[in-house]
Amino acid sequence: MKRTAIKRRPLADSVLANLEPEQRIYRESYGVDRLYFVVLPSGTKRWEVRYKRPADGKWAWVGAGSYPKVSAKRARAKALDVAAMVDEGIDPVYGEEQQQGISFREASQAWFEHKQIQGRAAKTLTGMQLWMKNDALPMLGDIPLMDVGRKECAQLQKHIEARKAHNTAEKSRVWLKQIFDYSIASGWVDSNPATNLVAIAAPTPVADRYPHLMESELPDFLNKLSLSTSSIHVRTAARIVMLTASRPGMVRMAEWEEFDLEEAIWSVPAEKMKTRRPHRVPLSKQVVQLLKELKPVTGRSRWVFPGQGEAPTISDMSINGCFKRIGYGRKMTGHGARHTAKTLLAEHGWSRDWTETQLAHKRPGLEGVYNQAEFLEERREMMQWYADYLDALEAGDGKVLKKLSRKAV
Repeated sequence: MKRTAIKRRPLADSVLANLEPEQRIYRESYGVDRLYFVVLPSGTKRWEVRYKRPADGKWAWVGAGSYPKVSAKRARAKALDVAAMVDEGIDPVYGEEQQQGISFREASQAWFEHKQIQGRAAKTLTGMQLWMKNDALPMLGDIPLMDVGRKECAQLQKHIEARKAHNTAEKSRVWLKQIFDYSIASGWVDSNPATNLVAIAAPTPVADRYPHLMESELPDFLNKLSLSTSSIHVRTAARIVMLTASRPGMVRMAEWEEFDLEEAIWSVPAEKMKTRRPHRVPLSKQVVQLLKELKPVTGRSRWVFPGQGEAPTISDMSINGCFKRIGYGRKMTGHGARHTAKTLLAEHGWSRDWTETQLAHKRPGLEGVYNQAEFLEERREMMQWYADYLDALEAGDGKVLKKLSRKAV
């Protein structure tokens, strides 16, 4: 039944059993003793009591149990107990039912602050904040932590998947599980309802994965990129993503002080890296020239690719937007450039170790502990070859392509 159909209070058992959930959590006054009946979007129902905190006189809520496990009669008894505690100057939230006063919002904020203390990358922290603001908190924020169950977690995942944000849904599964792991360690809950969500995850459409180009498609793409009408710093960023196979986020957040153009090296600090290790990128002659041409334009800024207005850098959509404007919106992305480079380098026989190091991929298990070789000079040779090969593809120079074509190293 709809709550608009309620005609009498106190609420009858038939009303309590049949009240329908809505898109957002709502409370209905039971009718006596400041007792409220709460209905969650998932259909879960519980009791809450409204009271004035003895410390400051502000209104607050305390849980009185889930329905139908706790009947209306027992909930009314709990409401009377709350009133008695308040009369004696005791805040009921700090009594036996304290844990029900901890909301998902409070738990997620504590988890996020812990991630800040751990020194997570700024981009990762921003992603967490956006997920909390746009997805997790609107749906779960006001729910007591102990009342967030598997239904609520599954509903959050489906809500994100409904807008085709499959990458966000994947991160949501990870972060939601981490919040409950943190809450278990903190003694707020005893179990994690966010496990096994991958079992009901919607399949990621192939089109949603990073589109990339094969070698035969590169000549047209590179020629159109040269004619791009995007701003100089956006099209330069797009070129550097292509020429270095670096993550688009790493490129757009690049700072001038990280570059030594004389030594042709880009030194990226650990806090900017997904692997949490410092990373050095050898620069081809082509990249050095691009940066020298850009320096008179953006050299006064801290950032190599400054943004407009209050934005410190170009947005995370700028590079993909550049590709879209030249007609490659559904065929190529910034991350796809890394896949293109990896494929082309492998096809021409370059060492997988060198390629994986250039891509700054984290190595699994013990290999990641013991094999931290930089292969800097080897990568310098490889990436200069790659830049020359792209130039030859763009120019359609068959002789140079034949000369540069190579087999296994």
